[in-house]
Amino acid sequence: MSFVILIGFGALLLMLPFAHNGELSLIDALFTSTSAVCVTGLIVKDTPVDFTTFGHVVILSLIQIGGIGYMTAVTFMALMRRQKLNYRDRLILKESLNYPGMSGIFRFLKIVFASIVIIELVGGIILSLRFWADMPFGKALWFGFFHSVSAFNNAGFSLYSDNMMGFKGDLVINLTIPLLIILGGLGYLVLLELYNYRKKTLARISTHTKIVLWTSGLLILGGMMIILTLEWNNQKLFGDADGWHKILIAWFASVNYRTAGFNTIDFSIMNDSDLFFGTIFMMIGGSPGGTAGGIKTTVVALAVIGVWYTLRGQTNPHIFRRSLSAYQINKAYAVIFIATFYVLISTVLLNESERLSFVRTLFETCSAFGTVGLSTGNGGVLSYSANFSALGKFNIILLMLMGRIGVFAFTVVIVGKAVKSRIKYAEGKVVI
Repeated sequence: MSFVILIGFGALLLMLPFAHNGELSLIDALFTSTSAVCVTGLIVKDTPVDFTTFGHVVILSLIQIGGIGYMTAVTFMALMRRQKLNYRDRLILKESLNYPGMSGIFRFLKIVFASIVIIELVGGIILSLRFWADMPFGKALWFGFFHSVSAFNNAGFSLYSDNMMGFKGDLVINLTIPLLIILGGLGYLVLLELYNYRKKTLARISTHTKIVLWTSGLLILGGMMIILTLEWNNQKLFGDADGWHKILIAWFASVNYRTAGFNTIDFSIMNDSDLFFGTIFMMIGGSPGGTAGGIKTTVVALAVIGVWYTLRGQTNPHIFRRSLSAYQINKAYAVIFIATFYVLISTVLLNESERLSFVRTLFETCSAFGTVGLSTGNGGVLSYSANFSALGKFNIILLMLMGRIGVFAFTVVIVGKAVKSRIKYAEGKVVI
């Protein structure tokens, strides 16, 4: 409900006459607000052209609050006012942050906010200095911090109409923005553990952090290899880029595949095979407790581990010398199944109602669900969603909301909490 209320409030602010240029329909205001709050980056209006400076401030505020989480932000302000929180508030905060326990949760929250300020500040300074070479200092400062906040929160909103396509071979942009995206997508718990381990105040990195780091690294490398393999000779995509710049472009695209919507290339030029692999990466998304959406890296890792040990006929799956519970692995299977169901149903409905390209529609739905923001475009500077009817845009809005809240939490809201049963039936044998 906090996300829904925030989206509605953001849409009302964007509808104000001094927040936008030209006409802005309610569905487009809701779409933009949802895309910002759910840190997605899909656009049906040209952000730098169709919104005023006030509108940009509103969008940036929605990105920041949406990335942190509304409940997390409210709780932090309560702590700053030295307001006491009851046990229920602590439980809500625990779920919002994906924190494993109740002990030390307030200290962790303060560290989270300090980390956000430091990372976004450093990123903003670096980007501002780079943009200063092309524009006045004041404008460069605004552009730098806007893109830093957008990148760290995995939003993908840009103040350039062509996103980052003008910086295709720029080393500073192609390193700074992906690193901000990665830091935001890893999750605050992982960042804190790595910091404590480096400071030698933590004896061992947890299984969770190891899984997140390995899975994220493999997915980024895998995405790069797929893009380079399938598109190496695509002259329209890479232009006159040499081997080094092709690797740089593939690196930028691979990082953004799973978590954010910045792009230095035109995805509409990619072949269907590459777009299909892209849907898989976007569905996976980032890691728990961060600013990214999707089904999460840990879910995919647990499912792969479960399948591997099942194929080997072993009943005790483990990784890094730590056992994994059957409940966790079954939950991972359930999340993947439910997420796939939602995306496929949405894609079929959109394909039947809009009568557009199936592959591009699938790419758009996966981008929305994974809160990624990449798109094959509408033929101009807008996302493919701009071609959809009001009903089609509302479908995408639901997918973005679902991906940001989490597919499991979203489904529990619909079906209700599980009821514990005291009855256990005799085991039945089923042939597989």
